[in-house]
This record gives sequence, C-alpha cells and structure tokens, in this order.
Amino acid sequence: MARFGDGLALGPDLVSAAESAVGKALAPLDAPADLVCVFVNADRPEDVEDAARRAMAMAGDAVVLGCSAAGVIAGDHGVEESSAVSAWAAVLPGARLEPFRLDTLKAEDRLIVVGMPEGQDDDVVGVLLTDPYTFPVDAFVERSADAMPGLPLVGGMAGGEGRGTTRVFLDGEVYDSGAVGVVIGGSVAAATVVSQGARPIGPDMVVTKADDNVLYELAGTPALDKLEQVVLALPEDEQELAGRGLLIGVAMDEYADEHEHGDFLVRGVVGADTDSGAIAIGDVVEVGRTVRFQVRDAGAADEDLAELLERFDLDPVEGALLFSCDGRGRAMFPDSDHDAQILQRTFGDAGVGGFFASGEIGPVAGRNHVHGFTASILAFGPAGVGHAGADHD
Repeated sequence: MARFGDGLALGPDLVSAAESAVGKALAPLDAPADLVCVFVNADRPEDVEDAARRAMAMAGDAVVLGCSAAGVIAGDHGVEESSAVSAWAAVLPGARLEPFRLDTLKAEDRLIVVGMPEGQDDDVVGVLLTDPYTFPVDAFVERSADAMPGLPLVGGMAGGEGRGTTRVFLDGEVYDSGAVGVVIGGSVAAATVVSQGARPIGPDMVVTKADDNVLYELAGTPALDKLEQVVLALPEDEQELAGRGLLIGVAMDEYADEHEHGDFLVRGVVGADTDSGAIAIGDVVEVGRTVRFQVRDAGAADEDLAELLERFDLDPVEGALLFSCDGRGRAMFPDSDHDAQILQRTFGDAGVGGFFASGEIGPVAGRNHVHGFTASILAFGPAGVGHAGADHD
C-alpha cells in the first residue's frame, strides 16, 4: 500500500472517466485520502462541471480541488487533444490542510484579492489553481511574498477558450472565476522545483538604462543593437531558434562570478522599437541588474528538467504534482508523455498527477512567479518528516 496514488481515464463520458480516474488514484492508498486533485480536459465547460462534481463526490472527506485543463497528466502519461480526467490522491499524516477560494473586489481604481487564509508558522507550501481571465494571477503571485512571507506557491492557470469557459473547483463547489487552492502545513516533507528549459546565449550584460519593462541600454549599448550583435554571432541553427522566440534571463544572484544555465529568471522578449533601440520584455528590470539572452528548444528543456530532478533533495520522493506548460507536451516534444516520464525515471513509483497549464506558478530564488514554457513541480517525501518548502533552479 502507498500514501500517493494517481489515475487517468479517457473517453467522451467524462462522468464515468472521473469515477475511473478517482477510483484508480484512491485504490493503492493505505488510509483514506487527505487531499485529492482532479483535472479535466473537455470541450464544454458543462462537461467539466459534471465530471468535477462526480469526482468530488467520490473523494470522501478529503480536501478536493482541481480545474479545467488543456491536457491532463497522471503516472507517466500526458493526454492532450482528447477528453480525459486525471486524479491524484495523497495521505498526509500530520499535515494541516487549509483550502481556500480567492475572489476579487473592486476598490476605487484597484482590485483587492480576498479569501487567502491567515498564515501560520508551520505553513509549508500552497497549491494555487486560477482562472486566467478573471483573476489577477500575475500581480497576486508576484506580490505574494508581502502577504505570505516565505510560503512557496505552486500550481497553474486553468485551460479554456475565453472568459467564462474555464472552471476551478473546490470541496463540492464549481466556479467560473477566481482561484482555488490549499495551504499545506504541519509535519510535511515537501519541496518544489521549476524547470524553465532555456539555454543562455551570448554574454552577461548589465542593464544600464531602463524604464519599467523597457530596456533601453545593455552594457552601455542600445539594447536592440546589442541583441542584433548577439544573434548575428550565433551559429545558423541557433539563429533560427532565436528567430522563433527569443528570451531574456534576469540573473537571480548578482554576486555570482558566472551566470550559466539555470541561474536566471527567464522572461520573453515581447517587442522592439527600431527608433529608440529599445526592447520590451515580460517583466520589470531595474538598472544595474545582470541579464543574458536565452533560447528555448526541446533539447534544452529535456536537459534542464532531468538535471534539476537529479539534484532534488527529497529521498525518496513518494508523490508529486506536475504543472507543465501547454506549450510543452506535443508542441515541444515527440509526445505528451515527456515531462511525466522524466519524473517517473527519476522518482520511480511515485504517484504523479497534474495538467498542462496556460501559465505555471512556482518559486525561483525564493520568490513566487508566473512562468511560461516551464514544468513546475511539488514533490512529497516520507511521512512524519517536516521539511520547509524549498525551490531549486
């Protein structure tokens, strides 16, 4: 018997699929589940609701949360472009679980997020699932350290085709807006890792002129000129990679002698202005920070995830939640199983569940961030061992 289980079921009858997936996840457990996560890939929001309600009804007294998804993950399999349900169940003796539902209130010219439980000294990690169309996930996650100091958040954005089409659910209720989650505290061995899957190119550069998310100068040179210099110096195959989507990494440790693979918070290059020579990126970077351009490809993503998991500090890992970008899977690798299979090769028979997210949540260098094209993982070790949530990059 085990403390973690996973289940996967496919087919157009998603209520039956939910029954099957949850049944498989619960079957190997050595005690009633404390936490169950369920993810549903369906064409119609109504089908997600029906599957979610059936799944929650089957889970007994466990805390149950989940969401709609562009694809689902269980065990060593990922499923995209097919109706499917994945379930993950955990027995967490000694844990304290605080489920929460987040919503927003308008206050003058800003939104206030309400519903987050008050922090406790023994909080270990939070799982967060959000509707990207109604919840200010970027602002909430980036500022989470102010409201919840030291609490790692791991999770992802629910899948859907627009406002009103996503679903998040928690403990018998289904919502078409906001966010749901659970804070896990107490005697729990848990750790996090975010695999950004990017490879640095060109030299380190200091930001010498910037305003908000616009970089005007890098190393005293107009940013666009510096970008062109770096790209033109690349081999032809890497120039093609840069042409398909260039990234920039912001160094996490300014005091390191060198900044290499895994030493950066990776963000997209989202625009350029030929008149001013500026480039816009997907984050705010202050003058004086060190940055380095990056490219992303299947090889870099494969190497990065495998390397990070090999130096994971939980031994053994008994269960894990995997939030993989919907730009990974078949969009990046030969099949949808890639990330799940790397977890299985590294962690062995650990129960694994998760989904392909529209944006992933996870900590890098001690701060929570929203990512793209990443694999964000929350792993659990042996029972009865307390371990503060940690991040590895």
